[in-house]
Amino acid sequence: MCLLCDDEKAYQAYMNYLDAMERQGKAADPDKAVDAVLDVLQAQVNAETNARAKQDDPANDKTLSPFFCSPINK
Repeated sequence: MCLLCDDEKAYQAYMNYLDAMERQGKAADPDKAVDAVLDVLQAQVNAETNARAKQDDPANDKTLSPFFCSPINK
């Protein structure tokens, strides 16, 4: 678990997993715990990537004039 302790997001995901297992009255399996943590971290990365892609989309840019024209590729 030392690798997870070095990363605050991973540690938080691990602790959330342990809490969820405890609330369900189940024992936490170390292999499943690591898989669950990796799934949460991957979902966070995907969400950040999607948010960044939406932010960079010219259609979402409110500073552009409605008369903005894209350059023509020849």
